[in-house]
Amino acid sequence: MRHAQSVPPRFGVPDDDQRPLTPAGMEAAKSLAGRLTAYEPAAVLSSPQLRAVQTVTPAADALGLAVTTWSELREWESGPLPSADWEARYAHSWARPGSVHGAGESLDALTLRAGKALARMAEEYPDVTVLVGSHGTFLARALMAAGHAVDWAFWRSLPMPAVYEVMG
Repeated sequence: MRHAQSVPPRFGVPDDDQRPLTPAGMEAAKSLAGRLTAYEPAAVLSSPQLRAVQTVTPAADALGLAVTTWSELREWESGPLPSADWEARYAHSWARPGSVHGAGESLDALTLRAGKALARMAEEYPDVTVLVGSHGTFLARALMAAGHAVDWAFWRSLPMPAVYEVMG
């Protein structure tokens, strides 16, 4: 699932892995707990970035499960500092998924990372449901790695939070 509404990144400075959910995002995470526990997950995994952990924690608490963080579930490392022109840069990357900005990773590389994360989940948690908290771009590229058709318009339409089922 994509995390709930988070505090926006600050322009001109590196994004903060400790950027939390907004109060509305915390309420959304709490309100999702019943829906998510109904899946009866055997494990709760998350990106180590705080906003993803905060989104799955209410469901994990209700299930009596710990949240386990995996670094490969972190958001896309796009390269440039957050800025007002982020949308144009993202659109460029979606149009040219092999392109890299500075020290960032390409969307193609993210798709490979997401596919490896899905494979690891299938190997470590065979035949059980796993609840995963992550980020919009990661989620979109994970869906692509799982064989779903995903494009820029789909990414732009993702709500916060967003829940998707991937069968493996």
